[in-house]
Parts: sequence; C-alpha cells; structure tokens
Amino acid sequence: MNIIISNSSGQPIYEQIVSQIKSLIISGELNEGDALPSMRLLAKELRISVITTKRAYEELEREGFTVSFTGKGSFVASRNIDLIKEQQLKEIENHMQEIIKLSYNCGIKLDELIEMLTLFYEGE
Repeated sequence: MNIIISNSSGQPIYEQIVSQIKSLIISGELNEGDALPSMRLLAKELRISVITTKRAYEELEREGFTVSFTGKGSFVASRNIDLIKEQQLKEIENHMQEIIKLSYNCGIKLDELIEMLTLFYEGE
C-alpha cells in the first residue's frame, strides 16, 4: 500500500491516511477482505506515531470502510462500492455549490473557475 504523507498540506496526517485508504478501496485497488498493514507497521513505514495510525484506522472503521478483529488486524469491509461512490459524489456536489457561491460573490466567471479546477486537477 502506497500512502504519501505531506507535512505541508495543512490536512492532519490521520486524515491524509484515511482519504488515501478510502481512495484505494473505492478505486478497487483494495478489495473486500484485504488486510491493511498493522498500525505499528504503517506507523514505522510512514515514520509517524502509532497513535496517528490508530486514529486513522478508527475513523475508517467508524465510517464502515474497514473492520477490525482483535489479534488479527484490520480488513477492508464488505460495502456497496456504488453507494460509496454516490456518497462521494454528493460530497463533491456540496463543495461545488459552496465554490460557486463564493466565486459569484467575488465576481469570478465560469471560465476562470474551469481554468482553476483544471490546474488543481492536473496538479494532483
């Protein structure tokens, strides 16, 4: 599992881990029943605190992306991928509505928004 942590992103490290693991699950790179690395191993690989990986794994489990078994570890939960994608799409739509509201208030035109979105999208 390839997780990249950015100390300059402004996003907490545990959230970076959560979002990247969610992306791996949604994209199908991680499938139902696949084991995640142990919290200690992931912490060691990323050179971060075990507490941080624990928080990320707890968040993934709370959101239903993973299940944990004492003494065995954490595994990708069985979930309806279409439902997950629909939830993500709804979240994107909410953010886009907020962006449109803010851009309208600032006098930013649609073509400028599209250009900004393109730059950000290609930068990822």
